[in-house]
Amino acid sequence: MNRINTIHPRTYNEAKNIGESFRTGTPVIMNLTEMDDSDAKRLVDFAAGLAFGLHGSIERVTSKVFLLSPSHVEVEGGAPTGQSPSGLFNQS
Repeated sequence: MNRINTIHPRTYNEAKNIGESFRTGTPVIMNLTEMDDSDAKRLVDFAAGLAFGLHGSIERVTSKVFLLSPSHVEVEGGAPTGQSPSGLFNQS
């Protein structure tokens, strides 16, 4: 692995780009700062399901920036924030 994709979606319709990138085993940084809150929440829900389904992880970097890591990528710096013991993302 020698790359990470950074995606700056503006609408929920760009979820496909995130899914396609992550599905190939590439880590993805989602920067949701250009999205309204309701679409950003939908996209985080989608990404959490994607990470769970592909045995990866999702972690919050800032309030609207998230890192999706495939199962073969180890992220150092402590336990991922926002994950419940079941591995699902908790947005509360």
